[in-house]
Amino acid sequence: MTDFVQAGELRIAFERTGQGPGLLLMHGAEASRQMFAALVPHLAKHFTVIAYDQRDCGDTEGPERAATLADLANDAHQFIRAMGFKRAHVFGSSFGGRVAQALALLHPRALDRLVLGSTWPLPRPYEELCPDARRLAELRQGLPGTAEELATWFFPEAFLQQRPELRRIFANARPASPRAARRAATVATTLDRGVADIVAPTLVLAGELDRVVPPTVTLAMAGRIRGADAVLLPAIGHVTAMQAPEVVAMHVVRFLNAEGGKV
Repeated sequence: MTDFVQAGELRIAFERTGQGPGLLLMHGAEASRQMFAALVPHLAKHFTVIAYDQRDCGDTEGPERAATLADLANDAHQFIRAMGFKRAHVFGSSFGGRVAQALALLHPRALDRLVLGSTWPLPRPYEELCPDARRLAELRQGLPGTAEELATWFFPEAFLQQRPELRRIFANARPASPRAARRAATVATTLDRGVADIVAPTLVLAGELDRVVPPTVTLAMAGRIRGADAVLLPAIGHVTAMQAPEVVAMHVVRFLNAEGGKV
């Protein structure tokens, strides 16, 4: 069931499931909280799982102006408080991992433990780290006509054969809409501070077959965050929460519940 809460200037749409320590889920650039639908039931056995829509995404309502990454981190901080938690675990996937990094840097006391999946490190831009960034941008601009090809970047072919409906998952995107343009501008922003300044216990997850963010880019983050752990997920692509929810949940639960935050 969708609920709403006022957090600062936003009316945030969210779903809250389970009991236990708070666990906030942060979705990717083109996504919404729905990307975690298959993952939430596995996590809700252990945590109060809160999946929400960021600015200019899903059902969340806010000012019609482009936000910055810092704005999204501040939104998350206010949202955690609005949910009744002083601190929460955070799992950010893809661009949601960038938001999670920003939250960890700007509001470290709001965070318990951090899971970063299929993401790239602050402060460096995506185009600098990912060699196929230009082609991916062309596919995004070509939507909805490029939806089926774009899906092959986010999901391995073997998985798409099992779930052929996902080939059209991006078909409803309208990159020329004002909302999509604001979101794209937000995704392009960064912070001056970098991933090496994160102090929260951190787990980094990467899909072996990820075409959007090369796994080497994601896994290298663990070497820059003090004490971080890293896990490579075999035969899995970019959207790990949809493709392998049980596997992702296993690693997340083990890390968040482990003494000292170690897998």
